[in-house]
Amino acid sequence: MPYLWLNGMLHSDDNCATKEIARQLCLEHQLSFSKMASSDDNTEFMIDMLRECGLAHKTVIFVLEEFDLFAQGKQRLLYSLLDAMQSLTSQAVVIGLSCRLDADQLLEKRVRSRFSHRKLLFVPSSLDDIQRLMEHLLMLDKDSSLPTNYVTEYNSRLTSIFSNKKFKGVLDSLTDTDATTSNILRFLFRVVSYMDMESGFLSMECFTDALSSMQRQPKMDSLQDLSILELYILVCMNRLEDKEQKSYNFNTIMKEYKSIQDAYKTSDKYATTVCFRAFEHLLDRELITFADTKGRNVALEYRPVKLLISSRELAQSLKLNTTCPAVLQKLLDRERYM
Repeated sequence: MPYLWLNGMLHSDDNCATKEIARQLCLEHQLSFSKMASSDDNTEFMIDMLRECGLAHKTVIFVLEEFDLFAQGKQRLLYSLLDAMQSLTSQAVVIGLSCRLDADQLLEKRVRSRFSHRKLLFVPSSLDDIQRLMEHLLMLDKDSSLPTNYVTEYNSRLTSIFSNKKFKGVLDSLTDTDATTSNILRFLFRVVSYMDMESGFLSMECFTDALSSMQRQPKMDSLQDLSILELYILVCMNRLEDKEQKSYNFNTIMKEYKSIQDAYKTSDKYATTVCFRAFEHLLDRELITFADTKGRNVALEYRPVKLLISSRELAQSLKLNTTCPAVLQKLLDRERYM
């Protein structure tokens, strides 16, 4: 059963995608691949191969990762694939993988009409499920060949760690950015690598050290040398997102900033022009970004934006910043994240 893999970050261009499909089909069937073939030639070759595989009762599976990126532009590739599947002689399956729930809504009408609309939604694991997975992977079996006393002590210490409030914070931080099973396994590998080889037991420090080694340091470094005003803007954005405000821009942030000034009567008051320069600096540092690309011709203060840092990263940066006003710590509600 031929299996073809494409990624929207690499092959979203139609010419690149058809060439990659032709290359993989040639590799699968031990045929010579021509790098000089045109996009039309590669598309025709793909359709012919689908027909031949169908006659041979072989199903071709196309897996399109980052599917939403294929839905940009003219969508020629998607149309060619789905249209070819309408033929009685072809046997093919197209599987699109995307983090966007509205990926199918990006399809053109001609492509959507050929789409089966079969969707599977994979909900992220809960914290309880993730902890149970960790327990299953780290706990030793009672019938292990290891000494019974050691197994009992090892499992007892691990159970104590799992019930520790500090462990809950580590788990929250770990899953805040990536709750996938593969990331959990990478984390546990690091945890075990920090084990004290003399005692043979895991400690709470093994988990905290493993988390520190996985956290993204570049952004934390960028946060450390920000001005007080820039920190205010980030905290205002975080508060807006906590309020589940779906769309907000510079003007919305300024309203939130003014409400803070009115409520806490702080001396950290800056002119709008100064705030806008700080806002632009955060964009340049890529700590915030525009929420979409639709409003390129719209003035910056009206374009929707979003944070590129997590609440926990922001809370940690405020804690480490010695010049940070106490009011910012209160505004972020650090007990919720730390």
